[in-house]
Amino acid sequence: MYFSLVPNIEYDEKPISYPFSESDFVVAKNFFRRYKISEDVLSYAVYFKEHSIRDGERPDTIAKQAYGNPFFDWVILLTNNLVNSQYDWPLSNAELSRVLESEYENAYGTINHYETYKIGPYDAGVHVDETFYNTTHKLNINGSIEIKNGNELSRAVTVAEHLAAENEKKRTIYILKPAYFQQFVDDFRKKNLYKKDANYISQRLKKTG
Repeated sequence: MYFSLVPNIEYDEKPISYPFSESDFVVAKNFFRRYKISEDVLSYAVYFKEHSIRDGERPDTIAKQAYGNPFFDWVILLTNNLVNSQYDWPLSNAELSRVLESEYENAYGTINHYETYKIGPYDAGVHVDETFYNTTHKLNINGSIEIKNGNELSRAVTVAEHLAAENEKKRTIYILKPAYFQQFVDDFRKKNLYKKDANYISQRLKKTG
């Protein structure tokens, strides 16, 4: 359904043989024409409801549940600015385990980075280096100076823990509420119609300059 709404573009394909006196024209989808959702729209929480993606859920299954039609999966992707569902969509736990086992020598034992706990002046999740982790530090906690080891202020995060955490971040998406769904589709269709200019052929087709 998404591709049926994307307009076409006509471009000339030069023949291989010489001389180049004629051109054959090819019609293709204009994938360079990108639809960008207004940041103002995305800022209105009333338009969306939060959803946590479960194992096995896909854009089409969520679209079926939300809008009654799996072919509106592109609405799920566009409203969450997901460009490539293969990489932007969370892996299932089984898929993540396969990636960790096939792509890394020892994902569960290899350190990816070090990050701080929330202690005194330190915020949680700040990346630090190995030197910080292995040395001592003076902290002013409520007016009292304390000596803390780096491993009390921060922790080592393995490759497996890091990838699992990044994967979990992808699970939270926002679904456009059904009351605003049709308006969004109509607006998308309208924005994908060409306006008259020197390259205009029809609302659904233009040629290259």
